[in-house]
Amino acid sequence: MSAPRASDQASANAGWRERSRAAVWHPCTQMKTHETLPLLPIARAEGAWLHDFDGRRYLDGISSWWVNLFGHANPRINAALAAQLGTLEHAMLAGCTHRAVVELSERLAALAPPGLGHAFYGSDGASATEIALKMSFHYWSNRGKPGKRGFVSVAGGYHGETLGALAVTDVPLFRATYAPLLAKQAIVPSPDARKAAPGATARDVAAAASAALEAHLDAHHATIAALIVEPLVQGASGMAMHDPAYLQAARALCSRYGVHLIADEIMTGFGRTGTLFACEAAGIVPDFLCLSKGITGGYLPLSCVLSTDEVFAAFYADDAARGFLHSHSYTGSALACRAALAVLDIFRDDRVIEANAAAARRFAARAAPLAAHPRVRHFRQRGMIFALDVDTDRPGFAHRFFGEALGRGLLLRPIDRTVYFMPPYIVTDAEFGLLVDGTREILDAE
Repeated sequence: MSAPRASDQASANAGWRERSRAAVWHPCTQMKTHETLPLLPIARAEGAWLHDFDGRRYLDGISSWWVNLFGHANPRINAALAAQLGTLEHAMLAGCTHRAVVELSERLAALAPPGLGHAFYGSDGASATEIALKMSFHYWSNRGKPGKRGFVSVAGGYHGETLGALAVTDVPLFRATYAPLLAKQAIVPSPDARKAAPGATARDVAAAASAALEAHLDAHHATIAALIVEPLVQGASGMAMHDPAYLQAARALCSRYGVHLIADEIMTGFGRTGTLFACEAAGIVPDFLCLSKGITGGYLPLSCVLSTDEVFAAFYADDAARGFLHSHSYTGSALACRAALAVLDIFRDDRVIEANAAAARRFAARAAPLAAHPRVRHFRQRGMIFALDVDTDRPGFAHRFFGEALGRGLLLRPIDRTVYFMPPYIVTDAEFGLLVDGTREILDAE
């Protein structure tokens, strides 16, 4: 069953598609593809479902680009925002402060790995990466080591699309075009468990990647400011999952060689991998923890970088030039911070981590037919993230799958030939079953 085309019928959907194609430049999109691949016009949303203008509904199997944790139009987050609107919508954070940002900073510090007690706010994931990179470089400069200005990232890593973030991103689609604008940075092998040779384990792959990292740091640590890594799951490279041993080795090596460790938990944070933060699975504390996406439950743009007393102290001085020089007008938005506080309330009151662990076990059993499908390679799961690679020679798989899924009332957006499920945490067993059954039907026809 194929998704309806804009030309199939005179409908409200068709009108909104055409108006959007004419007026809106969509992100990460070759706009010409929407001559044949329909945009999905969303009129409203509730729970795990998106509703179009013609009354059809679609199960949000990817949490609207990995941000929505507790469903659309969540009544508790709605109420928190309504209350905040009655007191303070925004005040600049340069020279001012407000209750929501103070409370959020205190609560994040209490929940994060120990020692990350200083919160610096941005607007999105790429901003968080930029902040961490700049903060690391500036730290070393303030400490009298301005030569430590290079960065190391992991093959296949994705950290955003602004220039600094793109420089440490290793996804050719995103960075090749802009390569002349980017500072060249070092890339070390990925611990992606899919690389395991026959008879080898994910831990073996992690050990080999750790050895390569050690060799690089041993040779170049004098000029390296930081290593940046996505803990446990590299999202944009196809949900590449690795053993926690790699994070333990990375922490030990960064400490040994005097290099900062930046944990990019923009996607993995807030329960996606089974613990509140992915770093917890390895028992490590990074020097910088980058957070965004789920922090507001999918409501408002917000990002945060948590760092240590040692880093903060390097900027604390009489000289303004030694202060951290980064800002934007909506830093620490009161509304966004209040949404984030409501998200943390839900985690606490509903014991979400424990509930997710039980759901993940049920969902894994429900997805077993996919793991056994003849087209599927490397079925994998980490917490509430499920992924599989599709063995197909037909070109255009991702676009074809996207359209076929829409035709079945499912919003799924493959990464190349990797299909993944990352639904809101409130998804029911029956709804998760729709994702599994719909995917199996599409693969049967592939």
